[in-house]
Amino acid sequence: MSNKDYYNILGVDKNASKDEIKKAFRGLAHKYHPDKKGGDEKRFKEIGEAYSVLGDDKKRAEYDAYGRTFNGSGGGQPHGGFDFSGFSQGFGGGQHVEFDLGDIFGDIFGGGGRGAERKRGRDISIDIELTFKESVFGVERRVLLMKTGTCDVCKGSGAKVGTETVTCERCNGAGKVHETKQTMFGAFSTTRECEVCFGKGSIPKEKCPTCKGLGVTRREEEMTIAVPAGINNGEMIRMTGGGEAVPGGVPGDLYVKIHVKQDSRFKKEGFDIVIPLSIKLTDTLLGSSQKIETLDGELTLKIPQGVTFGERLRIKGRGVPKGSGRGDLYVKIEIQVPNKLSRSAKKAAEMLRDEGI
Repeated sequence: MSNKDYYNILGVDKNASKDEIKKAFRGLAHKYHPDKKGGDEKRFKEIGEAYSVLGDDKKRAEYDAYGRTFNGSGGGQPHGGFDFSGFSQGFGGGQHVEFDLGDIFGDIFGGGGRGAERKRGRDISIDIELTFKESVFGVERRVLLMKTGTCDVCKGSGAKVGTETVTCERCNGAGKVHETKQTMFGAFSTTRECEVCFGKGSIPKEKCPTCKGLGVTRREEEMTIAVPAGINNGEMIRMTGGGEAVPGGVPGDLYVKIHVKQDSRFKKEGFDIVIPLSIKLTDTLLGSSQKIETLDGELTLKIPQGVTFGERLRIKGRGVPKGSGRGDLYVKIEIQVPNKLSRSAKKAAEMLRDEGI
C-alpha cells in the first residue's frame, strides 16, 4: 500500500476543489516536464500519479477513506507508479481521469491540440470630456491617435501596389504549420500560425515599401467617435477594430471612457431633466409667467397661483432623447423669502395675516 501524501505532492489542501487541484497539477506538470530544461521525470510521474487519484471523485473518496484506491492506481499498482497509458488514450476511456491535453499541456508543447488561434492586436483606451448638453443630445468627436494600423498604401496586403502575391512555401498556402513531437506519452501534434505569411497563406512577390511587407504601419490616424444621446458620466464606448493592428491578425478594440462636466443648472434623472427656478413670494400667491433657459433655448413658463416650495412643474418632451421621443423637463420651485421688509411691505404682510393668509 502506498503511503504517499498526494495532497502534499500537488501542494493543495485536503479541502481543495477540483479546479484548484487541476490548476496545481497544470503548474507542476509544466514545471517538471522532462522535455523542458530543468525537468524531472521522476517528479513528473509522481505529480501525474497524484492527479490521477485526486482528479477523480471516486478515487479521491477511496483515498481519503483508506489512504489508497482499489482500481489500479494510487498504491494498487504493482510498482506503485502512475499509469501513463491514460495519456496515450487521451484520458478519455476506461478508468482513467478525463483530461483535455490541449488545455493542460498546451503551453508545454507550444499550442496544444486545439489549433492555432488568430492573433489579436492590443486594445486602446482613451478619455473624452463632454458638456452636459452634448451628453444629452449626443455628439461626434474626432480624435487623433498614434497607433499601429492597416497600411493605407497596400491596404493590408503587404504587397507593392501593382504586384502579385505568391503561395507561402513555408506552409504551402495553409497559413498554419503542423508540428509533431515525440514525448514519453507518444506523439503530440500541434498547430501554430505560419510565421512567414502570418497565417495568410500567401506572401507578396514584392514587398510594400511603406510597411515592409507587414501590412501594418505605425502612424497617426484620425477617428470619429459617435457619442450616443443620453450617455452618462463614466460610461464606456467600445469601437470594435479601433485598437492596434498586428500582421496577419485582427485589430484590437478602442475603448472610450466618457466624462460629463457638471452643470450648475441642469440635473439628469433617467430620461428627465430637472432645473431649479427661484420665484418671489408674491408669485406663489398670485401666479406669474417666467422666462426660463432650457437645453432647447428660452421658454415662457406659467407659474400657477398657490404653487408651493419644492413643487415640480412639468414641461413634456423637453428631456433626454429616448427611442422615438424624449423625456420631460421638470422645473423645481424655490421661493425667495426677503430678509427685510419695507414699511409698506410689512403693513401689507400684516394685512394678509389678519386675513388668515
